[in-house]
Amino acid sequence: MEQSLLEMKDICRSFPGVKALDNVSFSVNSGEIHALLGENGAGKSTLMKILAGVLPKESGHIFFKGKRILEKAHPQEAAREGISMIFQEFSLFPQLSVAENIFLSTVHWKPLNWKKMIIRSREILESLDAKISPQTLVGDLTVPEQQLVEIAKALSKKVNLIIMDEPTSALSDKETNALFERMRLLIKQEIGIILITHRLNELFEVANRVTVLRDGKNIGTVNIQDAKTEDLIQMMVGRKIDASSISSLNTKGNIIFEVKGLTKKNLFEDISFSIRQGEVLGVSGLMGSGRTEVAKTIFGVLHKDFGEIIIKGRPITILSPLDAINAGIAFLTEDRKREGLVLEMGITHNITLPILKSVSQSSLIKRNKEMEIASVFKKELNIRTPTLNRKVRYLSGGNQQKVVLAKWLASKSDVLILDEPTRGIDVGSKMEIYLLIRKLAEKGKAILMISSDLPEIMKVSDRIMVMHEGKVTGFFDRDKVTEKEIMLCATGHKNNLKTS
Repeated sequence: MEQSLLEMKDICRSFPGVKALDNVSFSVNSGEIHALLGENGAGKSTLMKILAGVLPKESGHIFFKGKRILEKAHPQEAAREGISMIFQEFSLFPQLSVAENIFLSTVHWKPLNWKKMIIRSREILESLDAKISPQTLVGDLTVPEQQLVEIAKALSKKVNLIIMDEPTSALSDKETNALFERMRLLIKQEIGIILITHRLNELFEVANRVTVLRDGKNIGTVNIQDAKTEDLIQMMVGRKIDASSISSLNTKGNIIFEVKGLTKKNLFEDISFSIRQGEVLGVSGLMGSGRTEVAKTIFGVLHKDFGEIIIKGRPITILSPLDAINAGIAFLTEDRKREGLVLEMGITHNITLPILKSVSQSSLIKRNKEMEIASVFKKELNIRTPTLNRKVRYLSGGNQQKVVLAKWLASKSDVLILDEPTRGIDVGSKMEIYLLIRKLAEKGKAILMISSDLPEIMKVSDRIMVMHEGKVTGFFDRDKVTEKEIMLCATGHKNNLKTS
């Protein structure tokens, strides 16, 4: 007989202008992986932060192993009960090493056994198939590597229940499979796992049950063997999602963006490609392939050693992001919270950041002009918010991504670089982003889209460039390639460089 580990009953929580949770009940059994689904803003993360003791509930009760807990928000109480959470927003210290970050919360002013700490860190990381040195500074890691460190932190503790909020959003297939194997071992030890994910295919691999939230309410719970993808999506968004409207244009314009022989020693070498007006070039590759580093070099965050960047037939020199912006290049980064937004500023101010000169007069910002521009993009991109003055910190992931996109569209750039544009975004918002990308292509933008999600690459791109260990290993037309062929190039087992 299944033993109940967690019971959350009639949980309520509000934020200014928003009822985040409306009498939500949720349960987890010992030795169960219970998936929690919902669009961004549905209340998933809020519910889990209450369970982790980070946020206070307004009403309702939480029972853990039959005992009432967390009458008041207290992270230490949750930790004492063996509840651990892997947050979607990283809580790492960049100036500390990987090992220090993993064991920081378990150190209680005792003399540290550094050797033991490093050995244990290496064991946990290896169990996740993570090739990361425990002595590396976290600030020197990529976003996917930081994600693995967050997971390792949770696994380093003695736990009864682990909450995983989008744990695979930045991981490759190989790393995701390693994490799933570790999860299966954990539930054999009667540990409960709550999995929040927007990748529906993952549910059918590891979950036992699925609960769907929508607009702060529990829509229903189903056993995984009874679940169908289309039914779950309809429960999440309240409507059917039609992917057939995402289509490639039959005709493209002239080449307006070219990269020739771009090289950054120890990161990537001899990268060459071109993008036509109205075209989406997807970039696929595993973690460490150099995709993001190429994007950062084009945008002037990193400095190239060799190579040319050409816009509309004219070679340009890019020594800084300002040079790239002035040349008509926009860069939507993979880490929107740290690199793409000023979280404590409102939506309007974030959108107009790249174009302050055009909304200013005599060094004074014209607020009416700012609001006018922001209002246009709120409507065009369907940014869901009660007010444009709302701090972007309080927006859902999908709406935050739309604000970043609006910021660059306001700059009227001709070339858009989109690095993981749907990372951490729900299925409904993903579809909106896909349609926006195609709409921008139809308006003549040249788009370079980097994604770890192969179905996404196949769905949105016109052509696909594949990278492996800093080199281009293949170019494909979307309708003439399979996911298997792309993976063979991404793992270095095949080379397809006939066209570029």
